[in-house]
Amino acid sequence: MLGVVTGAHGVRGEVKVKSFTADPRALGRYGALWDARGARSFALQVRGSARGLVIARIDGVDTREAAEALKGVELFVARACLPKPRRGEVYIADLVGLAAVDAAGQPVGRVERVLNYGAGDVLEIARPGQEALLLPFAAPMVGEIDLASGRVVVAPPAEIEARGADPEDAP
Repeated sequence: MLGVVTGAHGVRGEVKVKSFTADPRALGRYGALWDARGARSFALQVRGSARGLVIARIDGVDTREAAEALKGVELFVARACLPKPRRGEVYIADLVGLAAVDAAGQPVGRVERVLNYGAGDVLEIARPGQEALLLPFAAPMVGEIDLASGRVVVAPPAEIEARGADPEDAP
């Protein structure tokens, strides 16, 4: 997801978009954007920014009411339109499904989702027969990411590892 429409801006159909791109104003450079189902495309022209949001015009949206109707629409782009990540970088979507292992290579679980509640990304790691493990996506909790082998090395806090050994021992 590259962004989400947060509402209308003005009365001529412009929208406010929360951008998840490194450069928010680059949102218009990716070409056609799509809704989550891939059913509707949006040609977006960035007009400016205000209060951390991108102000944009979408072809065919000419009234405030039409812009308001798009509130909450998530904007996606075809993977082929994204630039190749730089060395040491990954796309968040590539983390989902990776096997999570500890430093010794022992299985911890599988990355189910990547969450962000405003303070940074958090890996949700599904563990069979146990509650999901939530780890900040930052060192030292997350180490090596090896997309080719489909795994990420994680370091759960010691108290979680101890509890995770036997669900019956959990407090």
